[in-house]
Amino acid sequence: MRKKYVLAITLLIAAMLTLTGCVPGDGTYSTEDPAGFFWGIWHGWVAPISLIIGLFNDSIRVYEVHNTGWWYDLGFYIAVISGFGGLSLFRKKGHRD
Repeated sequence: MRKKYVLAITLLIAAMLTLTGCVPGDGTYSTEDPAGFFWGIWHGWVAPISLIIGLFNDSIRVYEVHNTGWWYDLGFYIAVISGFGGLSLFRKKGHRD
């Protein structure tokens, strides 16, 4: 049981460190090369991680400022809604009498 717990924590930390290289506001995009629909989806998925990193680093944002507009927004909101809405699938349903 302890091995599974240590392995899960190690994988979680490794995933978080890997994801930090793909957060919005890292200087990858500009007005000449904006983030598009699929990057909007990615940024929506890593939004919670971006929020935490943004508390300690002012240049990291939850939302990429240099984007293609409506298509980026659509991808971002699809990912945010599906990600946080998907959490309800894993909740245990209580029995109400």
